Amino acid sequence: MASFSRFIGFRYGFSKQRSRFSTFVSMASMLGMALGVASLITVLSVMNGFGGELRGRILALVPHGFVTVESMDLVPDVSERVAGVDGVEAVAPYLRETLLLSGPYRQQGAAVFAIDPVQQSAVSSLERFIVSGNLKSLDEPFTVVLGTALARSLGVFPGDEILALLPQLRITPLGSFPRTRRLTVVGLFEVGAQQDSQVGYVSLQTGESLASRNAERGLQLRATDMMVAPELEAPMDQALAGLGDYLPWSETQGTLFRAIRMEKITVALLLLSVVLVAAFNIVSTLAMAVTEKRTDIAVLRTMGATPWSVSKIFLAQGLGLALFGVLAGALIGVLLATSIADVVAYFEQLFGTSLFDPRVYYISRLPSDLQMVDVLAVIGASTLLSILAVLYPAWRASRVAPAEVLRYE
Repeated sequence: MASFSRFIGFRYGFSKQRSRFSTFVSMASMLGMALGVASLITVLSVMNGFGGELRGRILALVPHGFVTVESMDLVPDVSERVAGVDGVEAVAPYLRETLLLSGPYRQQGAAVFAIDPVQQSAVSSLERFIVSGNLKSLDEPFTVVLGTALARSLGVFPGDEILALLPQLRITPLGSFPRTRRLTVVGLFEVGAQQDSQVGYVSLQTGESLASRNAERGLQLRATDMMVAPELEAPMDQALAGLGDYLPWSETQGTLFRAIRMEKITVALLLLSVVLVAAFNIVSTLAMAVTEKRTDIAVLRTMGATPWSVSKIFLAQGLGLALFGVLAGALIGVLLATSIADVVAYFEQLFGTSLFDPRVYYISRLPSDLQMVDVLAVIGASTLLSILAVLYPAWRASRVAPAEVLRYE
């Protein structure tokens, strides 16, 4: 009886002898399901690609963790303690101060990091993103390496000087005035993220001359794996014994990545509405089929079919249409997600335009990262919506009374 119900259900769903309107509605439901699933997989893959690009660029400069201390005098002792923690690969001192930088055209605030150029390469990939000059030039006093966007905003190039307004006051007979220092630009870096417009680097010696008492001081560290850094809080607190505070990258940059994750969830829910519309189309398709087949249902009931077997006929019809659309959409989505960069590049070449200007977006191709977890989640959610969509029409079919339908036949 189970195979009998599936056979009739598939005949109802895919028979060429059905009315043209019913066939059109069925095909529209199936295509809608395929379109929703394919677009959902593709968009999620592209968002994964953008998130990966952003994560790679930002975390290439940002160390895996920071240990802040009250005074640089504590750095040697704290450095030994931190280096002895399992999972810590390298440490380097730093000092951070927010300064107002002034160029020929405008002024702009920036976070200025004082670093040791030699040790910095052990905790971040800053040297890899230098596009002009080099970090060794910071050994000269009162020199600075700026992000390209920040230098462009200030209107300066390597070799030019900028004025740094310090968070300190100078007392003179004429009154109180802010202290200033002239810094020579000796290099530029470009990551393709917000650091390009907000960050500058100086040497530790220069940083001590620029920083106030409230400047952030401490150590940068690199863990054996980026994802291990948040798990080091307990052993790090035990090793520091109150000499400093540990902050992993998940806290310093966590807001940004939580926003990216929330945006991905929001877009996924919006696109899932396309699948939901397709599921409603399946409801209407089955409702029309139940109305058309009332006589057939009554005949089957008089021949011994049970209400459950009648329900299975329409369950098979609805799920057959839905699952065919889901699987077709998943296949199209996977193929499109893995080749979206080439597809976009083809249309850019065809129309002679550029979707992503590298000077603005810092990328030349549309990134995509297909993750099977997303594919399985989309298939599972679409299948669940399809099952919920076919339950009510199938139940209505089982409630058809043979005597009432065949009374005037």
